[in-house]
Formats: sequence, structure tokens, C-alpha cells
Amino acid sequence: MAYDEKTAGRVRKLLSVRPDVVEKKIMGGLCFMVKDRMCCSVSGKGGLLIRVGSDAHQLMLGEPHVEPMEMRGRVMTGFVRVAPEGYRTEAELKKWVKRGVDFVVTMPSEPS
Repeated sequence: MAYDEKTAGRVRKLLSVRPDVVEKKIMGGLCFMVKDRMCCSVSGKGGLLIRVGSDAHQLMLGEPHVEPMEMRGRVMTGFVRVAPEGYRTEAELKKWVKRGVDFVVTMPSEPS
């Protein structure tokens, strides 16, 4: 299943103000990298994957239309999957993308 091009365009528009965004096609989806870290991804399985960090993970799972991100049967702590109903409006999408950006910009840089 290919990722949702319309959602990818919406995310791209929100992130267009940042000079440090790179897009990568991975695992059937389109990943948006900020400061060389995965921030969010438009999933080929539907919905958005958002990197929220392990500290916020449980809290985010209490939000409407959110479930754990699973990969090969394993829950990926620190990431959540948001169903399309959770980002229908621009305000909802902006909230989720901002959460991903806010988390990755706090991560320490990797040594060169």
C-alpha cells in the first residue's frame, strides 16, 4: 500500500519553514527527518507515525485515534500511530507534526 500523497503534501507544507527537513521513502511510507532524526512519517499502512519519545508515549496513547506503533509484532516505544481521523483538520495535523519536531530537536546530536 502506497502512502497518502495528500497527507504527505500537508505535512511537507507544515515543515517547509524549516531548512533542516529531509524526506526519505522507507518501508512503503514517506519519512520526514528533522536534524537527521525521524520526526514523523506518512505510513504506507495508513495514518501518521509520530515520534514522541518514551516519556510521552503512554500519555499520547490516551489521545483519540492514537495507538501504539508496531513493527513486526513489537511495540516501538516512543512512536505512536495516529489514524486519519486524528488529523483531519490543519490544526490537528499541525499539533501532531509539532509534537514530532519538538521531540527530535531536543535529542542530542550524534557524534561525527
